[in-house]
Amino acid sequence: MASIRKKGFNLTDRVACVILAGGQGTRLFPLTKNRCKPAVCFGGKYRLIDVPISNSLNSNMKHVFVISQYFSAGLNRHLQETYHLDQFQGGSLVLINPETRPGGRVWYEGTADSVRKNIDLLTKLPVDYFLILSGDQLYNMDLASMVLFAHERNSDLTVAVIPVEHVEAPRLGLLNVDREANILDFCEKPANEELLKRFEMPDHILKKGGFFCADPPWFLASMGIYVFKKEALIDLLAQDGQNDFGKHMIPTQLKRGRATAFIHLGYWKDIGTISSFYRANLSLTTHSSGLNLYNEVFPIYTHNHYLPGARIAQTEVNDSIISDGAIVEAQRIDHSIIGVRNVIKSGTEIHDSVLLGNEYYSSPSDPSRCYTIGKNCHIEKAIIDENVIIGNNVKLTNENGHTHYDGDGIFVRDGITVISNGTTIPDNFSF
Repeated sequence: MASIRKKGFNLTDRVACVILAGGQGTRLFPLTKNRCKPAVCFGGKYRLIDVPISNSLNSNMKHVFVISQYFSAGLNRHLQETYHLDQFQGGSLVLINPETRPGGRVWYEGTADSVRKNIDLLTKLPVDYFLILSGDQLYNMDLASMVLFAHERNSDLTVAVIPVEHVEAPRLGLLNVDREANILDFCEKPANEELLKRFEMPDHILKKGGFFCADPPWFLASMGIYVFKKEALIDLLAQDGQNDFGKHMIPTQLKRGRATAFIHLGYWKDIGTISSFYRANLSLTTHSSGLNLYNEVFPIYTHNHYLPGARIAQTEVNDSIISDGAIVEAQRIDHSIIGVRNVIKSGTEIHDSVLLGNEYYSSPSDPSRCYTIGKNCHIEKAIIDENVIIGNNVKLTNENGHTHYDGDGIFVRDGITVISNGTTIPDNFSF
C-alpha cells in the first residue's frame, strides 16, 4: 500500500468514500426482481456491495457512505449485519436512503443527483477529498494510491482508468491523456468507429504504461471511480444541473479545472448484464483470472454465516467452488459455483452453472419446504437464485436454444437459463 502520510497527517483520514448503490439494475433482471443490484449474491458467499466496501476498508478509508434507492431493505440488513466498523480502524459506515423532507419525498435521478441531494450530510465531515465508487463493480485496488496520486498532482478530479480492447470500448467512457496523465478528452460510449478512432491509445502511452497490449488498438476506459477535491465537487454539483457523473459531470469538469487519469492495471469488471455476471462468477473457478478472493492482505469481507464447511459425499468435482454449509451428494459438479446452504441430492450433474445459495435450509414459515436440488437432475449453463426448490429428474439445459425467454420463474438471457428467487420446479420438468 502506498504511503499516504503527508506533512504530519494521514491523508485517508481526510477522505469520504461514497458508494453509489442506487441503480435499479434492469439489465440484471430477474436477479434484481426483488433486490437491488449491489445486494445480488456473488462468488458463493458474497454480495456485490462487499467488493467496494472491502476495497475502501483495505485502503484505510474510515468514512464510508452508501447511497441506495431501489429495494434498499435487503441491502440495509446485509450492511448492518456485516459491517460493525468499530472492528475496522474505528470508522463509520452510513447508509443513506431516499426520505421525505420539507417540500416532498426525495428521489434520485442519477448518480450525480444522488450525491447532490445529500451534499449537506456528506460535507459535515472534515474531509478534503471525496472518493466516488460504484456499488456493482468487481476489482482489487489500493484506493489509497489513487488518492495519493490525486493529492500529489493537485487534481480537482482524478478518474481511475483501465486499458480495454476494441470490443469493449463502445460501451464505456473513453479518455485521451497526455504524457503526464492529464485528461485531454472524454466521450461516454462512443457511437461510431470514427469517434472510437479518436480515442485509440498512442504508442507513447502504451510504452510508458508498460502495458502488455497485443493486437492494437487499445483504449483507456473510465472505471467509474473518481476522486474529487471537496470544493471542486461541491462547486460542480451546484453549477451543473445534470444528473450523471459519466455522461455529464466529467465532461463539464474537464472544461473547469485540472483533471488527471490514474491507470489501474489489475482486474476490473462492471456487472451490467446477466452475461457479465455469469462470466465474472465462473472466472473465480480458475486461479489465473477473475477477482482475487485469496489475498489475506486485501480480503473481501462479507457476512459471517457461522456455517460448517461443505459436506461432499461421493461427488466428482472439477474447477468449482463449494461454499460453506453446502451439502453435496451429486454425481458430478463441473466448472460451477455452489453457494452457501445449497443442498444437492444424489445422481445430479451440474455443469457451467452458478448457484447463489440459500438464506435458510428451509422456509422459516413452512419447514417442510426444503430448498434443495433433487435427485438425478441435469443442469447446464444456468444461474439458480436463492431459495429455489428443484424436484427430482429435472433437466435445465435450454434444450430449445433460447437466447431470450420469460416464463414462470424461468428466464433466459444471452443463452443463460436463470431460475428466479423462490421458484419451485416440479419433478420430471424439462426446459
